[in-house]
Amino acid sequence: MVDPSSSVRVALVDDQPLFRAGIRMVVESQSDMTLAWEADHGGQAVELAAEHPPDVVLMDLRMPEMDGVTATRMIVDSARERGLDQPKIIALTTFNRDHAVVESVQAGASGYLLKSAEPEFLLAAIRTVHSGYSVIAPGSVHDLFQHAARTVPTAGPDLSVLEPLSARERDVFLLAAKGLANGEMAESLFVSEATVKTHLRSVLTKLGVRTRLQLVAFAYEHRLLG
Repeated sequence: MVDPSSSVRVALVDDQPLFRAGIRMVVESQSDMTLAWEADHGGQAVELAAEHPPDVVLMDLRMPEMDGVTATRMIVDSARERGLDQPKIIALTTFNRDHAVVESVQAGASGYLLKSAEPEFLLAAIRTVHSGYSVIAPGSVHDLFQHAARTVPTAGPDLSVLEPLSARERDVFLLAAKGLANGEMAESLFVSEATVKTHLRSVLTKLGVRTRLQLVAFAYEHRLLG
């Protein structure tokens, strides 16, 4: 038997009762997960997250009263201000090219899934983000951010945002934004993986982003990938 205190505490935010009921059954069927709480709109989720911090939040993006993007931002900011570990948030969307997905990643989400995802994929995603990694719905994350970038008028690349980075950190930033793994970056730059990890941590800190997924969104937002 798994110790309940070691279970992944999952919170569910969605305004559709039937959808919540289905996800509840999937989560509660797992021995290493517990359902921490449910909310039917973003405002309620913000309050519950402050009172009963979960490990992972499944956050619907389009809800009445308060949408999922706003709730994600408020939950992340509240945890940061209180010096608590920020819950990992997975945005839930009905279609792959939802601009709200980009906004949710920028607000602090660890990834996104389609609401039509298979239960096994959902469970794997929960475990993945709980371990500190990002998740995305099947398909190219670059297609999503590229599509979103086309809707934002701009004169061209905003290179000024890279001024805090050293020349080598800029190299790491661009390679990571293109989706290269640490080993591939190390090989391309003729350095060790440990060096790449050090530079990458510095890049994330200097640019004020938490995850590699947010780094990709940042790159497209500022037209740095062409």
